[in-house]
Amino acid sequence: MQKYFEFEKHGTNYRREFIGGLTTFLAMAYILVVNPLTLSLASIKDYPDALRMDYGAVFVATALASALGSIVMGLLGKYPLALAPGMGLNAFFAYTVVLGSGIPWQHALGAVLISGVFFFLLTLTGLREKIINAIPVDLKHAVGAGIGLFITFIGLQNAGIVVNNDATLVGLGDLTAGPTLLAIFGIVVTVIMMTRGINGAVFYGMVITVIVGMIFNLIDMPHKVVDSVPSLSPTFGAAFSSFGDSSFYTTAMLGIVLTFLFVDFFDNAGTLVAVANQAGIMKDNKLPRAGRALISDSIATTVGAVLGTSTTTSYIESSAGVASGARTGFAALVTAGFFILSLFFFPLLSVVTAPVTAPALIIVGVLMVSSLGKIDWQRFEIAVPAFLTMIAMPLSYSIATGIAVGFIFYPITMIVKGRTKEIHPVMYFFFVIFVLYFIFLK
Repeated sequence: MQKYFEFEKHGTNYRREFIGGLTTFLAMAYILVVNPLTLSLASIKDYPDALRMDYGAVFVATALASALGSIVMGLLGKYPLALAPGMGLNAFFAYTVVLGSGIPWQHALGAVLISGVFFFLLTLTGLREKIINAIPVDLKHAVGAGIGLFITFIGLQNAGIVVNNDATLVGLGDLTAGPTLLAIFGIVVTVIMMTRGINGAVFYGMVITVIVGMIFNLIDMPHKVVDSVPSLSPTFGAAFSSFGDSSFYTTAMLGIVLTFLFVDFFDNAGTLVAVANQAGIMKDNKLPRAGRALISDSIATTVGAVLGTSTTTSYIESSAGVASGARTGFAALVTAGFFILSLFFFPLLSVVTAPVTAPALIIVGVLMVSSLGKIDWQRFEIAVPAFLTMIAMPLSYSIATGIAVGFIFYPITMIVKGRTKEIHPVMYFFFVIFVLYFIFLK
């Protein structure tokens, strides 16, 4: 195992990889609760029960899709990158497609399945890898920094430090509230350990925060340790039923498939680049084994749709694991193992609350924004698309949108500056694609 994952080359060991994989799992364990709640439309009280996805089945599908995707990524791609049903894509699935357009969830799963198969075929041609490698190095660093700002913003929201404000969009929350104080405590403890150079500081900070939360009754003790695994039958294979229905083949459904394709492609590409940069895997502006990593994402999406969940994609929370020492695909296998265990120990996940994960997201954001120093800010034609890429992610709450904005402005500023020879043809193609995306799909 050490030889396969090249532990010596990456300066790592089993302990660091295990802690990194566990940290990644804890940072993204919320998806096991949030995804079933979202896809089952649990928050919509007057929605007919007969039209909802089964909560238990979606939970099992979420855990299995996450485990399988992470296993394939670990073994094939060898990246310390975990996968799970993507936030944003699951909301689009539930609230836009099913609730907003009145499309059956079986048809929505069919659209996800088609997008996954198409991604797989696209990856086999090597086109996805070529596109990622064609992205200018400055924009890649901007993507990493933008994602850092984005997850920090999410962490501040989860902590209750930043809240909604009707006058200014966002504002300072109640810093005296118990959960917020717990998150602030977690931030301080993690910062102290990180400053002291303690390996696994992010993970240890989460453990200490959980213990303190229980002591002060801010986190409930789990009532059960083990519970039975729900049945997967309500959602398993339901995606295939849509192909025999003539109402599935519509222009609206084509737009839905393209949206799943678009968002997944660039969310995944941005996450892959950011985590690879953080882990020191990126070499000469290229991702080693990028094709294998992208195939892992395609397989996970396809299998996830068959199991009964929305698009499965790479998770930026993997950067929390990298911050704790993860450097190889072995960490992804560890994360996968915990997703499988979660099927039986789901009640224990109740202790991993938003205030517990918030410090990890905020600290990791600090680490990722360091890539700003690698951007050539002295060149205005580079600074503009880089800055817009970075700032658009947290402000639009979308990694894909940030990338789209940067890709639109990059050819414009480079052409005006007379540096057309430095623009890869792929960047012209995506200039057109992203302009059309904002015109017709937004």
